[in-house]
Amino acid sequence: MNKQKFIAKQRKRRSNHVRRKARGNAERPRLTIYRSNNNIYCQIIDDEAGRTLVSASSRDKDLRADGTAGNCEAAAKIGKAIAEKALAAGLKQVCFDRGHFRYNGRVAALATAAREGGLDF
Repeated sequence: MNKQKFIAKQRKRRSNHVRRKARGNAERPRLTIYRSNNNIYCQIIDDEAGRTLVSASSRDKDLRADGTAGNCEAAAKIGKAIAEKALAAGLKQVCFDRGHFRYNGRVAALATAAREGGLDF
């Protein structure tokens, strides 16, 4: 097995391990994130209905005005934005799904800002 296949297999294993505990439903949807090298994306998903309820990313026009997209400051802005959108949609409680990413740096900054914004997880 080459190195890229091994890395992909390990990421999938970690994602499944986290996602096994975080299943979203109508009362408590799943807040999932994706962190690339340059940007960070998050969605609130109802897994039973199979649809995205709210989303925010560092590529949104109103959130990328200052030019920073791949740092903790930008992740905190995204966390606040997703919390505001979720509260406007009537969502208070969510399950946090970090995927295969470690809970530090940009992931932790987004989660902390979302909690401060009013989301409960």
